[in-house]
Amino acid sequence: MSNGSNAPKAGIVVVGSLNADLTIYTDRLPNPGETVHGNGFAVNPGGKSANQAVAASKLGGQVSLIGAVGDDSNGTMLLDSTANAGVDVSRVRRSDAVTGVAVISVDAGGENSIIISAGANGTLKPSDVEADAFRNAAVVCLCLEVGIDTVVAAAQAGHDAAATVLLNLSPYAEVPEVLASLSDVLLVNAHEAALFLGSEADIPDAAAEAEAWEPVRDQFADRGLQRVLVTLGAQGSVVLDSLARGTEEQITRISPTRVDAVDTTGAGDAFTGAVAARLAAGESLADAASFASVAAALAATKKGTQAAYASREEVEAARTS
Repeated sequence: MSNGSNAPKAGIVVVGSLNADLTIYTDRLPNPGETVHGNGFAVNPGGKSANQAVAASKLGGQVSLIGAVGDDSNGTMLLDSTANAGVDVSRVRRSDAVTGVAVISVDAGGENSIIISAGANGTLKPSDVEADAFRNAAVVCLCLEVGIDTVVAAAQAGHDAAATVLLNLSPYAEVPEVLASLSDVLLVNAHEAALFLGSEADIPDAAAEAEAWEPVRDQFADRGLQRVLVTLGAQGSVVLDSLARGTEEQITRISPTRVDAVDTTGAGDAFTGAVAARLAAGESLADAASFASVAAALAATKKGTQAAYASREEVEAARTS
């Protein structure tokens, strides 16, 4: 259906990974060479891109997903989960390869360790990224769980469609300059920020005042990234927006939302999906990050990923409580 010549674009296109999450719960994570007892096991739908798509859709976004799954039961589970959340999965291709898998350990404090095997995600190619998928895109959401050539192709398609390209630099990898230049918003955690900026980076600690982030803002801007979101885990996040009008608006500290965490797996994806949803709705980056902070915190209060994600009504209720 045509978007209409005068109607604003509102769609969110997520390009990337779908994984089956094989999660075991334990009192503590093992040390190298150590075996510990688990106290629960679950197989859930996951993958950073599928999670981000589901999170954005539950928060009211009009979301489509481009990816690949195997012709197996895990692939069916992932297609059903994302579709049931309201995501358009018509561009998720069945592959001869097995569906991607993430093996996850979660300790009693909700912290996790994750190993991924790409499987069908590794078969996603630039040719899967078709220009007509981006006609109604206000935001294009990307991560690095698929091949970098495919990520660049999706960023280029988003740029050509005049969409906001949101790149979640996770799992961390060196990216070509062309991808950085095509990215309108970079989303990183503090560790990823330090790796991206290199030896000259001095990432402030979570208690630092906004002024301490000025050199970091400038270093990102020197690399061509004018709008950056740095997440700080349980300490909230920092918005570095060199395009904001006033100096005070260029660095915004987002306070954390305090919860009793049960499982932090996928909380970062809930944050990313929430940012995408609010940017597509026309909010500023700082307002989107404030909303996303609550969405991510609520996700950590339940086990699993997609099933733990909150609706827009739940997030709004938590913000006003």
